[in-house]
Amino acid sequence: MLNGEMFIGSRAVKGGHGEIRGFNPESGERLDPAFGGATMGDLDEACRLAWEAFDPYRNAAPETRARFLEQIAQNILDIGDELVERVIAESGLPRARVEGERGRTVGQLRLFAQVVRDGRYLDLRIDPALPDRKPMPRVDLRLRKIPLGPVAVFGASNFPLAFSVAGGDAASALAAGCPVVAKAHSAHPGTSELVGRAIRNAVSACGLPEGVFSLLFDSGRDVGQGLVADPRIKAVGFTGSRGGGTALMRIAQNRPEPIPVYAEMSSINPVILFRGALAERAPAIAQSFVSSLMMGAGQFCTSPGLILALDGEGLDAFTRAAGEALQETGAGTMLTPGIHQAFCQGVERLAGHDQVETIARGRAGHNYQGQAALFSTSCDAFAADESLREEIFGSSSLIVRCPDEPALAAVVESLEGQLTASLHIAKGDHEDVRALLPVLERKVGRILVNGFGTGVEVSHAMVHGGPFPATSDGRSTSVGTLAIDRFLRAVSYQDMPQDLLPEALRDDNPLGLTRLLDGKDE
Repeated sequence: MLNGEMFIGSRAVKGGHGEIRGFNPESGERLDPAFGGATMGDLDEACRLAWEAFDPYRNAAPETRARFLEQIAQNILDIGDELVERVIAESGLPRARVEGERGRTVGQLRLFAQVVRDGRYLDLRIDPALPDRKPMPRVDLRLRKIPLGPVAVFGASNFPLAFSVAGGDAASALAAGCPVVAKAHSAHPGTSELVGRAIRNAVSACGLPEGVFSLLFDSGRDVGQGLVADPRIKAVGFTGSRGGGTALMRIAQNRPEPIPVYAEMSSINPVILFRGALAERAPAIAQSFVSSLMMGAGQFCTSPGLILALDGEGLDAFTRAAGEALQETGAGTMLTPGIHQAFCQGVERLAGHDQVETIARGRAGHNYQGQAALFSTSCDAFAADESLREEIFGSSSLIVRCPDEPALAAVVESLEGQLTASLHIAKGDHEDVRALLPVLERKVGRILVNGFGTGVEVSHAMVHGGPFPATSDGRSTSVGTLAIDRFLRAVSYQDMPQDLLPEALRDDNPLGLTRLLDGKDE
């Protein structure tokens, strides 16, 4: 049941600063109940509790933290249909998508529980003393990774569950041993309360300090900015706009003690269509492209916003098929009025550009539904106008026609950092692909072959990140088990007596964890 509450440690609190309400973008109605924003006093209390909980929580037994993550997952499932219906009401997303996202959210919590139990994320290393080594003896050195401290997690607009209060940032931070202070996205207050209560109840059930988790609402920007500036916060997880992410980065860097901001921000996810693939299956690629573009009304950070290909019959066939398929698509409900407005402005900007041709528009919709759009331009026009490279968040894509391979390579080289690049190839294209791979590896976090980036597997080998501005730190990923590394740092212990060493680094290895002993697997 929704009460319009946030959570400061174990306390359910009615916010006293401003008012926040959910909004149904499908029907246009405001949703009850009303939520109050946190005060700066609420923020201070949440950060105080998180800091007090840090040492006890990070030193809790691995099994305790693993069970805690699994309890959160079970509590989310136990909410049942109330959660699904609230997400649908606050986002306009279809039921199948919401139920799938709930499964992903629960699955990644359980996956991180496995990571905690396994212990490899600690990167344990032991270099035993060599007192007789000449010309100088070697000291005893042992290394492990420890959590950074309390983490601020910002809920995302486009994934109310999987990138929000209990999403990937929160799951990986909690797995690392970091308390979390979450700031709910203002579009999902009811969803956030339900999930926040599930986490709070898991904290209590597992006997953990109350400050391991808090949830705050913000009726403006003060709480979010104050959270990043608070000296007890040691890292930030954010998924959202480039402007929002860079603003948080500036706050974090201007602190007396700068902290990392792991922000996933902007990507147009180029799709490169090679000559052989177009000759073999241009219409089939076009159909798959339109399906990917329309998924979630294009409101995925990996939506295919850019098509690159050599001019010719193959590209003409692709363009015709994609245009015909797009014209038959219905308008998709967008997440918020602001996102819908920005999408419409971006589409109209391209439609009015004198060097851009409108290939097709999808069917018009109502209220806050976005009408899909496909455009085309030349390689020279794309190179000359930086605005053509800007992300349009929604079902809009731009085809860039390149006269030859060097021109296509130059376009790829000119791109900013991206989350994904999709390569559609046939066997005869391998040499051309091989020539582009070094550039793509520098530009992109994930390179796909004969697919599209709109499916992000939560697994050990996934990278959902990329060079700026795809993310603020191209060395990181926000999806997959490697996401835990963002919230850890290495500590080395030199000549430390056995009884003072962390259990994971003692000679008898009481936790039975995998370690590197003198450079070799123990």
